[in-house]
This record gives sequence, structure tokens and C-alpha cells, in this order.
Amino acid sequence: AKTVFIAGGVGAFVPRRVAVEGISRFEGTRLLYHPDLHPDAIERFAGQAIVVQGGDEAALQTALALSALERRTGRGGKVALVHRRDGFQAAPETVAKLREEIDAGDMGFVVGQPTALDETTLQVTRSDESVVNLPVDALVACLGISPRLGPIADWGLDLQRKQVPVDTQKFETREPGVFAVGDINTYPGKKKLIVCGFHEATLAAWGAAALVFPGEAIPLQYTTTSTRLHALLKVG
Repeated sequence: AKTVFIAGGVGAFVPRRVAVEGISRFEGTRLLYHPDLHPDAIERFAGQAIVVQGGDEAALQTALALSALERRTGRGGKVALVHRRDGFQAAPETVAKLREEIDAGDMGFVVGQPTALDETTLQVTRSDESVVNLPVDALVACLGISPRLGPIADWGLDLQRKQVPVDTQKFETREPGVFAVGDINTYPGKKKLIVCGFHEATLAAWGAAALVFPGEAIPLQYTTTSTRLHALLKVG
């Protein structure tokens, strides 16, 4: 290709990972991340010891759904919620329902952070450094999402704070023929607005045209007056 356009935004949004050394070996088996856990898939956890980590609406709804599953099936499973503080970012009615189940003993609740996971136990450390060991068959982490650039970070584009520097004439990177538009780029006075992205893409396309069609005049036409554009758009 003579030109490449990068319009990767801030990256792909992926679940935030549990910050415990070596825990990645359990991903997909005994460690699941929301939204990877589909609501229709919770039936397989009936009769198991499940720990949900998180404090937002998704975490609370997941814990409540698992608790309801255990009551419905009566297979002796246990559900516990782990969160770094005794406070939640969820709808008041969801929090009230959760508190009700905790007070009734239908669900466990531990304030702290996971610090170790093995084949049978999740270790949770409280703020006072005391440790609680929870029996666990699966840990469901609902920690929100964060952006990751992915392969773009390895393209040698001299990133600045995960953004690609460009000029403001053609929005070309320091690699000739490689253009970057939208949230992925950076330059003095950058504003992360959709209208700015349209402006950047227009000037980048103009700059790319000079590389793809060297020496050729590129006609500038307007939808208000161009009969050719009217025909292409089937208007007028």
C-alpha cells in the first residue's frame, strides 16, 4: 500500500485484570471477566463456591444472579462478594437488595483485595493486613474496562503517552505515507471532538492523494454545485 491510515481511537476496550501475580493461568477456567460471563452461562455454577469481585452495577447484579441460582437449584453452592471498600457504585435498589441478602446470610461479603488464588482458595487481604481465605471454584471479576492499543503500540511510531504525533498540514506521522486521525493522534492544540476528526481525515486524505496520484490535479467539488456529485448521490 502506498498509504496507511490509522484511526484506532484510544484502543480496544478490554476488561481490567485482577492484579494478582500468576493469576492469568486461571483465565477462562476458574477466572472469568465480565462481560465474558454471559448471563445464560451462570447455570454451570450451580452448587459451586463462587466469588464475585467488584462494586459496580455489573458486579452486584452478577452476585445477585448467582445467589438466586443457588436458592433455585438448592445444590449447596456459596456466593461471596469481594470489594475494596464497603460502598458501591450501583443503583440504590440494587444495593438495598444486596445488603438484604448479606444480612440474611444468603451471600458472603469481604472488604479487601484478592492477593492470591490457587486451586481451592482465594486469599483476600483487608486494609489492616489481616487475611481472609475464601473457598472458591471460580472467581468472576467485574472491574470495568480500560483501553489497550494492541499491535499499534509495536509499530515503531514514536508514541507519546499512547498517541501518535502528527503534523497539522496532512496529519502524517513521522513515517512517510502513514497518517493518523482521530483520538489516536496528538499535536499542539489537539481537541478530542468528532468535528475535529472529520477535519483531520479530510486533510489527511488530501495529503495521501498526492502520494497515490503524484503530479495529478485533484479537483475540489461541492455537493451544492457539482452535477457529477449529484449523479453519484442520486440527488437533484
